[in-house]
Amino acid sequence: MVYYGQTSCEQDTERYLDVVKYVFGSYKKEVPLVINTMGWVKGEGLLLLIDIIRLLSPSHIVQMDVYDWKAMAPLTPEYVHLTPGLYTKGKQQAKCKQMGASAAESWKSSEGEGDASAPEYKLLYVHPEFPRAGVAGEARVHSGILRDMSILGYLGHLQSPDIGAVLPLHSLVPYQVPFSAVALRVVHTDVAPTNIMYAVNASWVGLCRIPDEIRCQSDGPVLLTQTPVCDCLGFGIVRGVEMEKKLYHILTPVPPENLRLVNCLLLGNIAVPNCVLVGQQGVEGEIPYVTSDYNYSILGSGKLKKKKHFKRREYAFECDYT
Repeated sequence: MVYYGQTSCEQDTERYLDVVKYVFGSYKKEVPLVINTMGWVKGEGLLLLIDIIRLLSPSHIVQMDVYDWKAMAPLTPEYVHLTPGLYTKGKQQAKCKQMGASAAESWKSSEGEGDASAPEYKLLYVHPEFPRAGVAGEARVHSGILRDMSILGYLGHLQSPDIGAVLPLHSLVPYQVPFSAVALRVVHTDVAPTNIMYAVNASWVGLCRIPDEIRCQSDGPVLLTQTPVCDCLGFGIVRGVEMEKKLYHILTPVPPENLRLVNCLLLGNIAVPNCVLVGQQGVEGEIPYVTSDYNYSILGSGKLKKKKHFKRREYAFECDYT
């Protein structure tokens, strides 16, 4: 598992492909592999999909059409063979059509046999017969709700298995991690080193393992200059940063035997669900990072509003940590 750190790869497609290569490199080919690609299939998204097909060489492709939308061509082996991707080139056959048979044969052989033939896979084309299948916009809403539910379910492992009251985050005992023990990197944007602790505090992080040994001349923090493509062993919340003792306080359900391997924290553009922050019981007064006073003229600033329920059209989702 690799922590990409964003819900869309549009801003960094090159790293996305590097992640795909890294994950696929661990496949032992002993069992069948199902690859669930993303729904971005327009513009560069389609070109990236072609790159992934060339990279992974699947035996079958299941293409689900969108209701009443014919803009996307069937991903036949011939189409993928001829169409250039975002980072790969398509097979150029225009010159072959203008040559004689012998010249065409020499053109093929000069480029290598593997490159001359179209990819071999079976296309299974599915056309849904029900309306609103794949309507733009709704998928993003549903995926956001499902992502929050997944995070809440993951955090549920922090709770006692006994049936009873759910403990708020501030009542759970965190791990204390020295600054010098783990490297830190913000994935999705540039953050000045003087502001890095403000960014990581109260954030969702990937608990990762980089092959390099962590070496720090001082007691930290250790900041990476590039985003590594490395194993992710799980996730956690940085519940607090203790500057005096130079410690991260991290809540995570990852077992201790795996935590011993973690030496890198990756902070992405995945937020802790609002209900975790505003719905904690036993907190009086201002809630840090939620209701503190700050400059509202800053771009993107604003308070989280406490809402027990919210609805989108006919779908309802109860955002309650309990």
